[in-house]
Amino acid sequence: MNISAMVFAAGLGTRLYPLTTDKPKALVEYQGYPLIDYVLKKIINSGIDHIVVNVHHFPDLIIQYLKDHPYNAEIEISDERDYLRDTGGGLKFAAKYFKDSEHILLHNVDILSDLDLNQLIDKHIEDKCLATLAVRQRETSRYFLFDEAMNLCGWRNNKSGEEIRSKAADTYVPYAFSGIHIVRRELTDLIPSAEKQSITPIYLELAKKHSIKGFLHNEGHWKDMGKIEDFNS
Repeated sequence: MNISAMVFAAGLGTRLYPLTTDKPKALVEYQGYPLIDYVLKKIINSGIDHIVVNVHHFPDLIIQYLKDHPYNAEIEISDERDYLRDTGGGLKFAAKYFKDSEHILLHNVDILSDLDLNQLIDKHIEDKCLATLAVRQRETSRYFLFDEAMNLCGWRNNKSGEEIRSKAADTYVPYAFSGIHIVRRELTDLIPSAEKQSITPIYLELAKKHSIKGFLHNEGHWKDMGKIEDFNS
């Protein structure tokens, strides 16, 4: 099974200011190591040896870091310095690097967890679905909605009250997205363009006709390192 990975490292890191005044979020250190180091090692330890990293904010610093700190994997750069494309547009823009891949593991650079990536990958392949999203029960403002079989059925913003339904279900169970997901490579062909767009509405639209599942991981450690206070705990 040919599986590649993509690390979303292009974000501006505005919530981490002033830590991101002179460096990208990916190179902000936590307990002595930059965030990207944790994520790359986790992916490589799962057996994946081809990884694409997208860059935008201080791109040359990330590129130089990867040159100075070789990893046991082929790491390619999807250079978005001209235009920040968000997760959906970023994946489409990087599609050319995945022509030989059957599946693509997607991982935000600011997520630290002990989630077993191989369990996620195995379940995704077993279910033969287009995409599998790691989710858990936690408090947030935005939730993906699933039926009892963990099929993606919609999305809800608790703050604004906005709700999107992709398909009918007897029960809509809310789970928070963990920033880790895996897709079949052909999903990149279904993204209309590499314009700036979140992958969330893409999943919601594709869920109307395709199988998109949630992978529940309530146990263990998970942390979003998106805010200053996250580095002090």
